[in-house]
Amino acid sequence: MSWTDFTSAHIRHPELGISLDLSLMGLPAGQLEACAPLVERAFADMGALEAGKIANPDENRMVGHYWLRDASLAPTPELQGAITAPLIALKAFAEQVHNGGVRPPGGGRFEQLLVIGIGGSALGPQLVADALGHTARLPVHFLDNTDPEGIDHALARLDRIGLGKTLVIVISKSGGTPETRNGMLETRAAYKQAGLHFGSHAVAVTGSGSKLDQYAEKHRFITRFPMEDWVGGRTSLFSTVGLVPAALQGIDIEAMLAGAAAMDAETRKTGDPAANAALRLALAWHHATGGRGERDMVVLPYKDSLALFPKYLQQLVMESLGKALDLDGKTVHQGITVYGNKGSTDQHAYVQQLRDGVDNFFATFVEVRKGRSKPGIEVEPGVTSADYLQGFLRGTRKALHESGRRSLTISIPEVGPFQLGMLIALFERAVSFYASLVNINAYHQPGVEAGKKAAGLFLDLLNHVRGRLTAESKNAAQIAFECDADPEDAYHCLVHLAANGECQQTQGKTPADDHFHL
Repeated sequence: MSWTDFTSAHIRHPELGISLDLSLMGLPAGQLEACAPLVERAFADMGALEAGKIANPDENRMVGHYWLRDASLAPTPELQGAITAPLIALKAFAEQVHNGGVRPPGGGRFEQLLVIGIGGSALGPQLVADALGHTARLPVHFLDNTDPEGIDHALARLDRIGLGKTLVIVISKSGGTPETRNGMLETRAAYKQAGLHFGSHAVAVTGSGSKLDQYAEKHRFITRFPMEDWVGGRTSLFSTVGLVPAALQGIDIEAMLAGAAAMDAETRKTGDPAANAALRLALAWHHATGGRGERDMVVLPYKDSLALFPKYLQQLVMESLGKALDLDGKTVHQGITVYGNKGSTDQHAYVQQLRDGVDNFFATFVEVRKGRSKPGIEVEPGVTSADYLQGFLRGTRKALHESGRRSLTISIPEVGPFQLGMLIALFERAVSFYASLVNINAYHQPGVEAGKKAAGLFLDLLNHVRGRLTAESKNAAQIAFECDADPEDAYHCLVHLAANGECQQTQGKTPADDHFHL
């Protein structure tokens, strides 16, 4: 690679402090010209989406997450108000919590947060807390699964300050998401056991009229904030989902929104596609994966505060792009697999395979130029810890290139609210552009819904199996016959019940020989 190659493949937005280096991605000369029809369609699709056209045809919905950081872009006054009014309300609520105007029934002030959610309703707030919440006014804890031991551990961590001084935020658009509902009910039981009224410590972020909305009203939650159906979970960080927890932590949400809006504005420009970082990122993905997900995306942020960024991108990219059908109904099985780990931790984890193993990926390095905010020391003559971190980033990038492996590098000056907003917006817009390039709907998730439906069927069968257990010993096939079920499905139900003390299991030579009884 020559100096000319580097400079010609370097996209910079100096006013934002961000740059994108595509020089090691092996992009062909004339890629933009060759893809001109696709680029034109991608810009047109983005324009239509932002204008309020139905961009999620499978659910007949608009897609409005770009309006969240600039309400003036929303196509109607009603939609603009649905963005600005909750923002004003949540900032006022956070201020009341901070100054003691909203306080626990037992007196004093709220001193910590518990956020209950899953998917985008947890990942976004977790990323923000991890990246920006180091000096939070209210430290935050999360319940993001239905694992009972995980719930117990999370609730136990609250004991240091106490449930009575914990403000709980329950986040679910429908209020019917089982993991979130279970976490809320488990938490409510803990409050009841402590002699506390759960609702007096709780806030709901949910759709108007949803099950959670009704539950919050019935149980006298402190307040409720709305979620709109035109914002998907994985793109909800700049809605009440992400802004309520962030504001309560004392994070500068206006700066975060401004960073996202600034990136939107830069990558909305159509005059010079070569200078559009989000479009160029999408085109790089398209080339690297053959437009069919033929390579994985390995995300390597060289900053501890961005450790959750690869996990956040897993949902954003994989749930958006992992689709069986395109917009024309053709089977395409699209998607890009995302995984990652922070640098330089990855030096001691899987870089060995990245350099010498299967060449089935491209790396995405995230560089944070500023090493630290306070004065540091030299860990050896003339060398600081920040120097080492930069050395590992550059060394790994070069080592991969020498082994013929592709990579790109995104550089930001520091991790602050503005920069985090900007970085997330860059990937959101790249996902939108890429979806247009490969002609898929990035805004629905039928695979996720199928998994939820299958879980519901399992729970129905579990109760049937539970009802067939007696003192008489039976095998899985016998119980399956009684339930008109598949023997393997019945077997898994029985093993689960036995492991949790609801029946006895006697193991035979094979699962078919195992017997179960009360």
